[in-house]
Amino acid sequence: MLPYFLGCPSWSESAWRGAVYPQSSTSADYLKQYCQLFNAVEGNTTFYARPAPETIAKWSVAMPEHFRFCAKLPRDISHAADLREQFHAIDEFRRLLAPLGPRIAPYWLQLPASFSPHRLFELAMLIEHWGTSAEHFGGKALAIEVRHPEFFAKGDAERALNRLLLDQGVERICLDSRALFSCHSSDPGIVHAQDKKPRLPTRPTAFSQAPQLRFIGHPELLENDPFMAPWLDKVANWIEQGLSPYVFLHTSDNRLAPQLARRFHQQLMTRLPGMPELPALNVEAPAEQLGLL
Repeated sequence: MLPYFLGCPSWSESAWRGAVYPQSSTSADYLKQYCQLFNAVEGNTTFYARPAPETIAKWSVAMPEHFRFCAKLPRDISHAADLREQFHAIDEFRRLLAPLGPRIAPYWLQLPASFSPHRLFELAMLIEHWGTSAEHFGGKALAIEVRHPEFFAKGDAERALNRLLLDQGVERICLDSRALFSCHSSDPGIVHAQDKKPRLPTRPTAFSQAPQLRFIGHPELLENDPFMAPWLDKVANWIEQGLSPYVFLHTSDNRLAPQLARRFHQQLMTRLPGMPELPALNVEAPAEQLGLL
């Protein structure tokens, strides 16, 4: 059993067949196969659409008890004009995902760049509601990602945000997109990713038992090593402190996200002797395709 949670943005990439999943895999196989390789996943799918109860029932069968699904609150909640008007929608969403039990931990609230410090009181009230309703939903943890520049300016706005989250035991998600933006390419997929992803300073915080890292990588795996090195030290330190970090690896089109995640773990093993290895991939692929060279 790994002492931390490691995964990718999703499990349903058909491009992974032959490199991560067996070539014969179908979309119905992906989640079960993913859970054999990693112990966590970002819940991007819930950001764009609420899954049907029947889908959640299937997920609960495919996901092991120890697996963690960081379900994002739907964007009609996180991107609403006033978070205080979303409490009922939040409760309904938590009720919908309740069959997954402890696998949902933490929930993620990914706020848009338009969410400014002037609206911090809305977030404070949302967190208060989240806590007071916890007994109805198993006390699920919450993590927040902010994108407004003032929350990264080391001024009053950032101090107020950090104080709020730290006092409530709500994690601030660490996003690092430096490796992606170090890539100079006219490839449409890379340009699209650079246009879409935020370019903000890193904030390696640990406001709870479960610090959260999202690393947006360079499309060439080896180019990520200098950017990953400080995070490997940080994650190793968190684990040694008894924390349970969550680490998610992306690439521009996520074709190589699993290979980058495995590369991260390989290098973490050198910092923490005795760390278990990840399960072997059940495919025939060259070492360079697996990110091992």
